[in-house]
Amino acid sequence: MKIESGGNRAYKVISLVVLIVLAVLFLFPLYWIVTGAFKTGEDIYNPELVWFPTEWVMTNFDKLFAQRSAPLWEIFLPFGSFFNNGEKVVLTAGPVSPAAFRWLINAVFMCGTAMVLTCLTAAMAGYALAKKRFTGRALIFSLIVCAMALPKQVILVPLLKEMALLKLYDSLWAVIFPTVGWPFGVFLMKQFSESIPGEILEAARIDGASELRTFSTVVMPMIKPGIGALAIFTFINCWNDYFMQLVMLASSTNFTMPLGIATLQAETTIDTGLLMAGATLAAAPIIIVFLMFQKYFTQGITMGAVKG
Repeated sequence: MKIESGGNRAYKVISLVVLIVLAVLFLFPLYWIVTGAFKTGEDIYNPELVWFPTEWVMTNFDKLFAQRSAPLWEIFLPFGSFFNNGEKVVLTAGPVSPAAFRWLINAVFMCGTAMVLTCLTAAMAGYALAKKRFTGRALIFSLIVCAMALPKQVILVPLLKEMALLKLYDSLWAVIFPTVGWPFGVFLMKQFSESIPGEILEAARIDGASELRTFSTVVMPMIKPGIGALAIFTFINCWNDYFMQLVMLASSTNFTMPLGIATLQAETTIDTGLLMAGATLAAAPIIIVFLMFQKYFTQGITMGAVKG
């Protein structure tokens, strides 16, 4: 039986204490926002810190949902205005509801769609760059790496003109499509695909699997940890991309939650309770997505690839 030395035991105790302290420090802002959303104005503006609401109220959420109204959802057909005399083609629209619900649905739809498309395209591009041999492969990868260092603000003007020419300006698609071509996603997926054993791919081809089937049934399961990590990165990056949303979205019905809350705050005096209610509502989707994909951070790259 292995006996731990005193030094190892002390190291583990100190590490655990440090991790607990860091966890508390990182979780405290979330705790403060969530509890602040349910506090009264007296608790929020009390000169002395009120760590826990003396009275749980829904006043801040009532104010948030009473600010404006809008259709619960509107799904636009991308590029549909080319065939409708410049007018947007609405596939479906929901009932009238508080604008905050519309902003939340817009944000979830925008980030969820961008997440799925980015993971799919980045996985295919990364696999091709890692496992296929073709002329210009090294040059393409070098350009992708260089693009990672290029600030988005540098290409904002041509990107805005491009979205206007495609008649996508002032729609969620104007934020989704630029996110899909994320160079970091391709770089991450290439690094994961590099570790795929070539023998497994060769065995799939010998068994008669097509390229599409090899990618979907062999490659995708093996790079699932990378896809899970990229899904989290893409969702959070798209959600927090306030600058792009501010430039590409003009109509209040197309606003996302971060942008909508900012405009509400600009129209009224500073209302901390309203801001905390909006931040609490906006934080929920990010937490859910993280909890869904967090396990893939620790999974092995070849998990399930060599099962009997």
